[in-house]
Amino acid sequence: MNVSNWVNDVINNPMRLAIPVMTHPGIEMTGKTILEAVTDGNVHFAAIKAINERFPSAASTVIMDLTVEAEAFGAEIHFSEHEVPSVIGRLVSDFDSVEQLKVPELSAGRIPQYILANRLAAENINDKPVWSGCIGPFSLAGRLYDMTEIMVGMYIDTDAVRLLLEKCTEFIIKYGKELKKTGVDGIVIAEPAAGLLSNEDCQEFSSVYVKQIIEALQDDSFAVILHNCGNHGHCTPAMLHTGALGYHFGDAMDMQEALESCPDNVLVMGNISPVGLFKMGTPETMREAVLDLLHQTKNHKNFVLSSGCDTPPQAPFANIEAFYAALKEFNSNQ
Repeated sequence: MNVSNWVNDVINNPMRLAIPVMTHPGIEMTGKTILEAVTDGNVHFAAIKAINERFPSAASTVIMDLTVEAEAFGAEIHFSEHEVPSVIGRLVSDFDSVEQLKVPELSAGRIPQYILANRLAAENINDKPVWSGCIGPFSLAGRLYDMTEIMVGMYIDTDAVRLLLEKCTEFIIKYGKELKKTGVDGIVIAEPAAGLLSNEDCQEFSSVYVKQIIEALQDDSFAVILHNCGNHGHCTPAMLHTGALGYHFGDAMDMQEALESCPDNVLVMGNISPVGLFKMGTPETMREAVLDLLHQTKNHKNFVLSSGCDTPPQAPFANIEAFYAALKEFNSNQ
């Protein structure tokens, strides 16, 4: 697929499209647990397939698991049958420990299972783009160094943080190239921790490295979508510096502001609340929020309706159905 042409087609489509980041409902549809899905590529793919067959997303996405790359580096991971994995403790703490840290091979941890899930999705879903996923360099570094500590370490142990970011970037590029080989059409880089930074720091400690990843991966056959659900407008310029083909915003962002800040030839995606609406809302509140967002953004052809982040486990299917029904209602009235 020529993704540059696909992006142009989306922008020029008179109908609004939706691409929520959504896999957990597919896990539930297949009767499997989160633990099974994040450890077995076949189960992971079955969840992607189930979502694709039930809901009319304009692209398929994979599980947004922000522990896979950290585990490959050697971080300890807490697993639960029905909750998303999380990183435990701190792997590196100073320049010496970062210097000794090895950039992992692609055989480490659960990386092979995620490559398998992506390959199966690319081979079996042919009616729309399939977007892979990975963590961003600053978010990965924060999981290895400790998120609180890295916010201080940027200023008092800068060399260690920079070296760690270089190693994280090297691994993400290596992993991304392997994911690209599976035949997927793009990748969503999840960099939520960068939203904790000022625009200047986001540029220096995130975007510079994300740009390296994009330059290594993105071409006419492979799109990069940069996700930063921590951004509420303060670091959008730094995000744009990366040169991604699309930008994905969380529910803290004013989408009108995002669209006015971004070029009109890139996709701008967001931002229905994953928790507040997909999980905790009602079909009525979902309909109202989706229609309101679509009306607010109707003059921007490059807007793509999405969730603000990965939809959480146990989101009621009635709310997901209301999300798509509201989109259909809006389109039918245009």
